[in-house]
Amino acid sequence: MLKLSSLKIDPEFSAQILPLSFDELQQLKMNMIRDGKLTDPIIVWNKTILDGHTRYRILKKHGFIKFEVEEIQLANKYEALAWICKNQLGRRNLSPERKKFLLGKEYESTKLAVGGQPGNCNKVNRCDQNDHIDSEKRTCERIAVEHGVGSATVRRAEK
Repeated sequence: MLKLSSLKIDPEFSAQILPLSFDELQQLKMNMIRDGKLTDPIIVWNKTILDGHTRYRILKKHGFIKFEVEEIQLANKYEALAWICKNQLGRRNLSPERKKFLLGKEYESTKLAVGGQPGNCNKVNRCDQNDHIDSEKRTCERIAVEHGVGSATVRRAEK
């Protein structure tokens, strides 16, 4: 099991997550102290927190609270960013602007995780010019279906 002291926060990862309101933060803190445990694990990749930043900060101040850490396997930082965005898009308290931002960031990160933008082929992932166009189209359509929006909305959100 990972220790709290071994966990890291990546500023780019935490920037994707909307901070809790003051009331939400107080409620979370009260619940954690009252229960003496977390109801949801802290999710990490390579010891870096993907979900649970606020719970982590509360745990650091209140060492008696029991917690679990769940490690997930992802190929790279871009997959981790896409995972964070997808996870955040499942939240209820998102403004339309924030949802659009996360949708675009998920699309961008997913494309980068599988080899980058058109014309950005490296030695490891040799490809034809049209390979990325087809791949991006499928990625865009898949994300659109997952979130119940049109593929044009996903492409606009990335910009």
